Amino acid sequence: MNAPASKRSWINWAAIGAAVLIIGGIGYQTLTKSVKAPDVTFISIDGQKISSADLRGKVVMVNFWATSCATCVKEMPAMVDTYNKFKGQGLQFVAVAMSYDRPDYVLNYTQTRQLPFKVALDSGGDLAKQFGDVAMTPTTFVIGKDGEILKRYVGEPEFPALHQLLQKALTAKG
Repeated sequence: MNAPASKRSWINWAAIGAAVLIIGGIGYQTLTKSVKAPDVTFISIDGQKISSADLRGKVVMVNFWATSCATCVKEMPAMVDTYNKFKGQGLQFVAVAMSYDRPDYVLNYTQTRQLPFKVALDSGGDLAKQFGDVAMTPTTFVIGKDGEILKRYVGEPEFPALHQLLQKALTAKG
């Protein structure tokens, strides 16, 4: 014997509601689980090695970008302003050029724009892989003093919110 249509409808809605709660719970756990930044060594365009160990205890922004990326080029002046605003409080910044970006283009862009922070090349794509297979540019990570990734931005960040996050991270005990 089949249940009346109204009862079947209620059961269907209850099942959908339960599924949404389960998926939402998994998503919440995934989003709230702290993730450590990978242990990497950046090679700057001037050949300097910058290891994760060198950056421990500091707030760090890692920005994956490319000279061929219109959004990256558009956001770069705001990234420079952000770095200049917070470097005195200890912010470290590494701009990582994607593996497909020509090193001579990266060097030219860095010099002509007088980028004030470290610029690294990801020639083999290893850094992008270690940071979770970064494929979209720009992608920016904010890493806390404890090495935890505080935020991952894909695309241009909302700078007032980014500045609030940086201020909080920089003044936190580490």
